[in-house]
Amino acid sequence: MLYAAKQDLEFLRSLEITDLSSRKIFSNYYDVLRAITEAIAALDGYKVYSHEAFTYYFKENKKEENAALKFDRLRKLRNNVNYYGKTISKEESKEHKEEILKLVKDLEHKYLLILKE
Repeated sequence: MLYAAKQDLEFLRSLEITDLSSRKIFSNYYDVLRAITEAIAALDGYKVYSHEAFTYYFKENKKEENAALKFDRLRKLRNNVNYYGKTISKEESKEHKEEILKLVKDLEHKYLLILKE
């Protein structure tokens, strides 16, 4: 996995998700997911400038319909939190954290193991 994303995950895992912190922690977990997807696209020679474009990248280039749908749903939720003031409960944040961690692990295993060689 990318060094910065790995550091960010270590830091995020050290934080407690509370009602006060849930919004920012969720947003930061999403940022780790975005960094991973950006690395995967870069390995294919793509520079993606829009978070929404990652959805199409996964559908079209990787044939990862499930990953694309999950990423897009998380992107929309993150946008609602960051730009429209939507609140997110600590329970929701914990659920999304686990979903993001699983998606990151799956994507890393499929597409970023080459970086470990």
